[in-house]
Amino acid sequence: MKLTEFAPAKVNLHLLVTGRRPDGYHLLDSLVVFPPVGDDVSMTIADRASLTIAGPFAGSLTADPDNLILRAARRFGDARQCTAPYAFHLIKSLPVASGIGGGSADAAAALRLLARIWACEVPDGLALGLGADVPACLASTPARMGGIGEVLEPAPDLPPYGMVLVNPGVAVSTPAIFKARHGAFSPPALLPRGWNSAAAMARDLARFGNDLEAPAIGLQPVIGDALAAIRDQPDCLLSRMSGSGATCFGLFPTVAHAKRAAIGLRREGWWVWGG
Repeated sequence: MKLTEFAPAKVNLHLLVTGRRPDGYHLLDSLVVFPPVGDDVSMTIADRASLTIAGPFAGSLTADPDNLILRAARRFGDARQCTAPYAFHLIKSLPVASGIGGGSADAAAALRLLARIWACEVPDGLALGLGADVPACLASTPARMGGIGEVLEPAPDLPPYGMVLVNPGVAVSTPAIFKARHGAFSPPALLPRGWNSAAAMARDLARFGNDLEAPAIGLQPVIGDALAAIRDQPDCLLSRMSGSGATCFGLFPTVAHAKRAAIGLRREGWWVWGG
């Protein structure tokens, strides 16, 4: 039997650093959404645990025991006392270390696969132990994310909208971005209960930025080039970096507008998606 799970990208529509815990972890406030673009994770019962990787960005990863998918499987097995080995196969379609939750989404997909085959819930705390983005990616539904990523609340009602994603071909280190961030912490965003149009949503989100965007541009100036290129597309409502970068997104009135913008954003070495 082979089971497959889609691992959609995670996009931070805003990302505010609101504080820091005594243990060094930063507290965040973010509105996250999951556009229909991502990786695919499949699993079969096997004689031994293994992982194979294919896809456009397979070359950036190794299938070693520390891969998040295999770590997720081991921790699930330990928590549920499940000893059956599994062979995982990852089709890696998202850029690596790109601020859109690729590795976290893959680990979350593996957890969903294991929960399906064992007909159980993912044990409490297991997702967070794999990474701050994994709890949100486990649900893969729009959410307001707080704490270090473990506090999930319903998102405001979202209108139809178009989105483009652009990665300018560079990977950035999340710890390095946080280390480069200076200044005061931000208060959480005050968001309405919902929006009736993409334009209204973009206007509100424009009041709250991504606190990691400036330090990321300082380390990788090409991120600023990607943001400017998105902003220059006709009908762009908002241009911003997601997560700790380097992937940037643009909001557009409709899917058709976003798909046209994606065509205009193609550059050599850039990964672009619109939908």
